[in-house]
Amino acid sequence: MVRKLTITVDEDVYDGLYVRVGRRRISRFLNDLAKPLVTGDSLLEGYREMAADGVREREAAEWTDDLIGDATRDGD
Repeated sequence: MVRKLTITVDEDVYDGLYVRVGRRRISRFLNDLAKPLVTGDSLLEGYREMAADGVREREAAEWTDDLIGDATRDGD
């Protein structure tokens, strides 16, 4: 469902949005910008995608294992 919202911004903010985003695209731009900050859906989905990437997970495990090895060698 889409809801209409009236917001107030400084004139220079509006001018910047108008120039960079375009008059008919400001709402979409602000929605896309705010959504991951207020819903958490994007972050969770990103973690799911990373966990599903087997190559990335193996590389991350190797990297963390190497860090642990480095830490134990530093104490010698």
